[in-house]
Amino acid sequence: MKLEYYETYRIMGLKIGYYRRLRGMTQEQLAEKIEKSTSYIGSVEAPNIDRALSLDTLLDIAKALDVPAYKFLMGEDV
Repeated sequence: MKLEYYETYRIMGLKIGYYRRLRGMTQEQLAEKIEKSTSYIGSVEAPNIDRALSLDTLLDIAKALDVPAYKFLMGEDV
């Protein structure tokens, strides 16, 4: 991950966690839906871990949470 995108990924992870909880879903349930490990989801959502994710994974998460993918890329805070 490029250092210049660190804050974007951090906010994206926070938004993923926000929408996941809003849907009443655990990290384990989301991980199962997108065929990733629970620790992967935890690292994506953690604000202090440098974790980039692919566009495919972002689209899978958006689909699993029933949230348009652009919501994760918008500059607004959670």
